[in-house]
Amino acid sequence: MENKKGNIYLIPCTLGETPPLEVLPLLVKKAIENIDHYIVEHEKSARRFIKSVASKKQQNSLHVEEINKFTKPKEIPQMLEPCFNGFDVGIISDAGCPGIADPGAAVVEQAHQKGIKVVPLVGPSSILLALMASGFNGQNFAFNGYLPIDKVERKQKIKQLEKKSIVENQSQLFIETPYRNNQMLESLVKTLQNTTGICVACDITLSTQYIRTAPVKQWKRIKVDLHKRPAIFIIQG
Repeated sequence: MENKKGNIYLIPCTLGETPPLEVLPLLVKKAIENIDHYIVEHEKSARRFIKSVASKKQQNSLHVEEINKFTKPKEIPQMLEPCFNGFDVGIISDAGCPGIADPGAAVVEQAHQKGIKVVPLVGPSSILLALMASGFNGQNFAFNGYLPIDKVERKQKIKQLEKKSIVENQSQLFIETPYRNNQMLESLVKTLQNTTGICVACDITLSTQYIRTAPVKQWKRIKVDLHKRPAIFIIQG
């Protein structure tokens, strides 16, 4: 008789130093208490998060594998091996929901191929929370990841996204490396039409949370420091 496979649990974590149970449901705590096998972006931060949620859990009982942009597809099957031995496996991102702008998506893809049940748990997603708070179109939107670093290429991309937003009535979301946030906002203000809306949402769910939506002509007068603050940018023409 074939052994029953374990499941893959997509375990969301906090977006910063917020106490976990202020933003995570009890089901996440129960999952962490019951799971000993994990696939994570960074072992140290994942162990710290697990301890903050389930303080009585023994750290030496945890089996932790790391996955990042350097992980090769051929390395993933062995990460799923515990499932074939009947153990559940949890995937934890560095921030927010695993599989969303996160390398854990590659594990989920192979889990489906191998017939392993995937269970997503509820938790904070900076992308969705920013869109909810923006006032922009929540029925037609696109997340574009990172825009080009090169100034000329970035300007071209911003203009492309603005045109698509106008033609398709589609909100355009993207992110930037936190230490380049101020330069990104400056580029948006200089490149977009005066009537195009910009939403900046940073430090979401934290005590320092800042969310503001305004047309470009207003952003030209707004002073805000976004340096090294995790942020989501949204534009809509």
